[in-house]
Order: sequence, then structure tokens, then C-alpha cells
Amino acid sequence: MYFQNKTDFMTSSTPDEEVSLHVENDSDVAVQTPARVILYNDEMHTFEEVIGQIIKATGCDLSTAEALTWEVHTSGKAMVFQGEVPKCMRVSSVLEEIDLMTHIEV
Repeated sequence: MYFQNKTDFMTSSTPDEEVSLHVENDSDVAVQTPARVILYNDEMHTFEEVIGQIIKATGCDLSTAEALTWEVHTSGKAMVFQGEVPKCMRVSSVLEEIDLMTHIEV
């Protein structure tokens, strides 16, 4: 399943059934871990902007952020963070502060 934002956790459908989850706060989300934050390439942001935002969102070092940015650029997307859903939601939110496109995969 792929989730673009927190509301997608509330109701998402699978091919055979509808799944509803009650979400009151990030710690109430009960889904499989680890979840992954996927960052997509775009033509609007510079390498420096993306590198800086990855560092801000994940706390990784410069060389890791540079490698992830290069992977996003060459492959069109990359997993930039893996962890519990609430942490992934925070990372995704920080990346999206500058309108980067992400989704959370569980």
C-alpha cells in the first residue's frame, strides 16, 4: 500500500476490500513497520536544496544526503528514510515543506 499523507491512513482501499483505520494521532497508526519514505525527482529544485532538506528531515550526514539526491536524480526516486510510521510521516512532512514530492510505503 502507498500513502501520500495522513488522511490516506484513515481509509485506503485494496483491490478486494476497503480497509478503515481510526487515527487520532501519529502514535495510534497501527500498520506494518518498517515504513519507507520515498522521494521523487522533480525539475524544480536544485541539488543543494534537496540535499539540505534531506539532512533537515532525516538528520543524515552530507555524504549520505548527496548520495540519496543523486539516486533520486538518476533513478527518478529513492528511499530516503525507513522507520516507524509516525517518524516517516514527520520526515515526509519536512521534505514537503519545500514542495518535494514524497509518499510513505508500508
